[in-house]
Amino acid sequence: MMKHFVGLDVSLDLTSVCVLDEAGAVVWRGKVASTPEALTEAIRKHAASVVKIGLETGPLCTWHWHALRENGLPVVCLDARHAKAALSVQLNKTDDNDAYGLAQIIRSGWYKEVAVKSLDSHRVRSLLSSRAQLVNMRRDLGTKIRGLLKTFGRIVGKVGGRKYEESVRELCAGEPGLEVAVAALLAVRARIEQEIGALEERILGFAKHSNACRRLMTVPGIGVLTAVSFVTAVDDPARFVRSSGVGAYFGLTPRRYQSGEVDRDGSVSKCGDALTRTYLFEAAGTLLSRVARWSALKAWGARLARRIGSKKARVALARKLAVIMHRIWIDGSEFRWSKEGANA
Repeated sequence: MMKHFVGLDVSLDLTSVCVLDEAGAVVWRGKVASTPEALTEAIRKHAASVVKIGLETGPLCTWHWHALRENGLPVVCLDARHAKAALSVQLNKTDDNDAYGLAQIIRSGWYKEVAVKSLDSHRVRSLLSSRAQLVNMRRDLGTKIRGLLKTFGRIVGKVGGRKYEESVRELCAGEPGLEVAVAALLAVRARIEQEIGALEERILGFAKHSNACRRLMTVPGIGVLTAVSFVTAVDDPARFVRSSGVGAYFGLTPRRYQSGEVDRDGSVSKCGDALTRTYLFEAAGTLLSRVARWSALKAWGARLARRIGSKKARVALARKLAVIMHRIWIDGSEFRWSKEGANA
């Protein structure tokens, strides 16, 4: 029976589909609606003996990947950076040519498959990303309020929490136009804080019911947000053969350039999930500066900070935290505190 390989170049409205046989000849080309139902119908009609279906990482790939899998189709998600290198050799950049190129990549086997997270993980991550967006908006509003007040020579001191709004309103007193402008911003800020609290309650609820999150939170410096973000970003810990690979997954390992006599390491790659990387970096800072209890992990980070500087040490400690968290998740264990004076 003839084998078929399918490439899908997905856009918002239409998807270009290319079906190849095992010799690389085009069996069918066309465009269909970018819905799982339309794609499934086209593939079953024109590629009855489909072996693999390839689509690139993108905004719609999670939806399509899960839906096509549920329909029993052998779809794989391709790393867009790797696919771009192969597709760039084509003279003309079109959706049809991209679909053809993706089908050829799938047929040749020269690709890197991307693990697609479960929909449950994406649901929790939507809470995390929404909270992060609201936190940024709250910060921007605070910056704007401070800027407006400075115009009139009124400086907001180091005040936060419930006293912040009271302090700002007192500073606005006597300037009618300023009072109206700042009151509007304060009202929006208050609503944002309310929504942040609601999202944090949902995130905390997930952490309480997750055995993995509770165990990860035994690691010093790791709080609810870091644990939940880590668990939902990794999704399946078994997909990492070695725990050391988790650091690279979150972009916490240095880039390397080697050619001929040139061999140098650069800054960290910053690949992967930026939110989880940020939380790990903040957790490393918390461990070094706020966690009072001694541990070999903290001692290692402190020695590193004295040798190479605080920022680089926190990056290295964040990477080490990611490795430890993955190991704990795999082992089903908890963080083991070492006695003071033991080697790190």
